[in-house]
Amino acid sequence: MTGLRQLQRQRVHEAISTAAISLFLERGFDEVPVTEIAAAAGVSKPTLFKYFPTKEDLVVHRFADHQGEAARVVRARAAGESPLEALRRHFLDGLARHDPVTGLNAHPEVVAFHRMVFGTPSLAARVSQYISLDEESLAGALAETTDDLTASLLAGQVLATQRVLARRNWALLAEGRPPAEVEREAVRAAEHAFSMLSCPDSPRPSD
Repeated sequence: MTGLRQLQRQRVHEAISTAAISLFLERGFDEVPVTEIAAAAGVSKPTLFKYFPTKEDLVVHRFADHQGEAARVVRARAAGESPLEALRRHFLDGLARHDPVTGLNAHPEVVAFHRMVFGTPSLAARVSQYISLDEESLAGALAETTDDLTASLLAGQVLATQRVLARRNWALLAEGRPPAEVEREAVRAAEHAFSMLSCPDSPRPSD
């Protein structure tokens, strides 16, 4: 019974999300009222807010699958692999998969989705909250290998690097550049960016 209930919740969640994203991409985030989204999804407004606490969450929940991902990559890295090398490899793997989170996905809906997020202040602010939580998680994972200050600094640098790279990739695709050409540039840019970072195995500073 619990499994059926969970499946039903997932279906309702997906129906609301699909209706919202479709309407937002068609008319703009600020132009679509929540009541219209609820009606399109076949649910009441209170039910919608049980699944998505804010209007912004209807969009940025798509980033939720990546929540804490960087920290997981660091903790699951192979023996002998440095945290920074694991993060570099993971980002390059994402480029190869054309993972939307890397900005390297030329599907028109994905390009339009990123345009909406980057161009809507309230959405950009909500994404920043996700990034802050990711930064804390990554710093915690890195602190298992180095001192707290180094871990916090490196976490901020890595996530800022990934954010800049992803936005650059999206911007190039949005300009109409050929995807294959953008992918080659994206790989070179990622290699260059990660080479500028460092992950010293420094001891914890004494008081």
